[in-house]
Amino acid sequence: MRPHEKLDLWKKAIEFVVAIYKVTDDFPKDEKFGLTSQLRRASVSIVANIAEGAGRRTSNEFRQFLSHSQGSASEVDTELVIAERLHFLNKDDYERLAEDLDHIGRMITRLSQTLTTA
Repeated sequence: MRPHEKLDLWKKAIEFVVAIYKVTDDFPKDEKFGLTSQLRRASVSIVANIAEGAGRRTSNEFRQFLSHSQGSASEVDTELVIAERLHFLNKDDYERLAEDLDHIGRMITRLSQTLTTA
């Protein structure tokens, strides 16, 4: 088992990516290379940076990748707001995804703080 596969954060972020892919399937087809692509790419970036950081040698390196992951989470947050305002997402899906993203962000922060004190 790879180091990142042991992290609850990584598992939660994988579930989030799957949810993003499912809701973006219903976006307008002319958004395939626009908001659909951006949301998918940024959500994958969250979990990919967690995985890459977990595989690094030092806590400082891991924290740097967690910082990148947090930045991607902020990007996803902005894109979800846009998708909801354009009515690509219904209110319930938006609220569920925003809540999940907030939870992931808090998990990233806690892990980063743990690495700082380690």
